[in-house]
Amino acid sequence: MARRCELTGKAVLTGNNVSHAHNRTRRRFLPNLCKVTLTSETLGRSVHFKVSANALRTVEHRGGLDAFLAKAKAAELSLKARRIKRQIEKAKSAT
Repeated sequence: MARRCELTGKAVLTGNNVSHAHNRTRRRFLPNLCKVTLTSETLGRSVHFKVSANALRTVEHRGGLDAFLAKAKAAELSLKARRIKRQIEKAKSAT
């Protein structure tokens, strides 16, 4: 899953560089990805993710990784994030 946010699914977009003479050449818009370690309070451990800066702000805004994954749609998440989400749901239902 190169150049794709593991939490939001944000990926590379393509478009054109447009010069002053209106010549168009293809270009890529890369997401601002950061390698971060997020802590799950429910599981009591840290998890490494490659997320966009925008997703990192959203995780902070929602109150942490557990709250973010509770609201997130499974289709947007990576396989690793879906597994963590399932583990958190199991741990919460067990208590």
